[in-house]
Amino acid sequence: MSARVQYLQKRMAADDAIRVVRDGDTVVVPTAVGEPPSLLTALSAARRDFRNVTVSQILPVRKYDYFDPETAEHIRHTAYFFSGATRAGGQQGWIDFIPAYFSELPMLIDRGLTPADVVFSMASPMDEHGFFSLSLGVDYTMAALEKARAIVLEVNPNVPFANGDCHIHISQVAALVESEDPLLEVGLPKIGPVQEAIGKYVADMIPDGATLQIGYGGIPDAVVMQLTDKRDLGIHTEMVGDGIMTLVEAGVVTNRRKNYHHGKMLATFALGSKKLYQFMNRNPALEMHPVDFTNDPYLAGQNDNLHAINATMQIDFLGQCGSESLGTAPYSGTGGQADFVRAANRSKGGKSFIVLPSTAKDDTISRIVPTLAQGTHVTTSKNDVNYVVTEYGVAQLRGKTAKQRCAELIAIAHPDFRGELREAARKLKLL
Repeated sequence: MSARVQYLQKRMAADDAIRVVRDGDTVVVPTAVGEPPSLLTALSAARRDFRNVTVSQILPVRKYDYFDPETAEHIRHTAYFFSGATRAGGQQGWIDFIPAYFSELPMLIDRGLTPADVVFSMASPMDEHGFFSLSLGVDYTMAALEKARAIVLEVNPNVPFANGDCHIHISQVAALVESEDPLLEVGLPKIGPVQEAIGKYVADMIPDGATLQIGYGGIPDAVVMQLTDKRDLGIHTEMVGDGIMTLVEAGVVTNRRKNYHHGKMLATFALGSKKLYQFMNRNPALEMHPVDFTNDPYLAGQNDNLHAINATMQIDFLGQCGSESLGTAPYSGTGGQADFVRAANRSKGGKSFIVLPSTAKDDTISRIVPTLAQGTHVTTSKNDVNYVVTEYGVAQLRGKTAKQRCAELIAIAHPDFRGELREAARKLKLL
């Protein structure tokens, strides 16, 4: 049977396609704009027809009706990483979460430690060989495809057909729906003077020829905007966004000096503008791969001069980073921060940067603290952290004693808090 005939046989309305889901199933959905809105909207509308169904995902970008504590016995969300759509439910306790390194989610699925009965995903149009590209969210989805009983695609002509290990054949698909809605676009974060100052410190430490991993947020993007005078940068990251695309268009990113996957940018999910999604389409310089390839510290660390830039919310005197919770209240998730900190530490000539403004809440709270707030989820350990950067400078922690670390961090704290931080350090016998 030809691929086209199979396509036509499997094409149906979203209301029909969701019927592959059975009571008790876990439906795995890709990261962010890889989520299929038509399918999830239909599943939400019919949620009372199901019992004990779980939807597992990193970073939902739309607030679907199934995010509802009143119907959680029918369909509930389990977060690999919280977003604005799920954060309140996580903090109220009716959305659960799975603590895990981003790089290890495929392994957890493969070993059956976290279930994957059905996959719902966005997909590019089918090519002449019967393949679709799941370019927007490759992440853990490719591992879920291998375990799932049923795979349902939402095929949209706005989804790019990207290169890499991100393809699925029509013969593997149980059902598909078609949509032509524009993909959700996410603009660059706003950058103020604090972010700009931090970005300059980091940018000054990135040499020509470095390979970059760039996290999401105002400070990482502030770094990107100050790299326009660099030469021959490479990209090995988890997220490809507009900042990276801008550097490519400016001729700054060439990947010519990469020793690992020479000439190629590697990423596992995309989040940005319509222009970015068009940039990804059949671009031979970009490959989208599963997260256990892009984020594995051993593999990513084979890039020489890997420079990893990630943000945290709070850091203590020893260098422990609380990047995913406000005390006991979950806020985001582990993600790939620790993956790339460790990768950069392994890399010959590599550097990892943890970036954060020195204060929060209009300069009323120091983000550099003697000890993390009670119950804070530690994202990156004291043994892994290297460079910490605020708007007041750079602290280099790796290889330093506890007292040296404490002194370095106080030196880059906001001046208004340095006195009380020194007093706290004396009480902790760290000064």
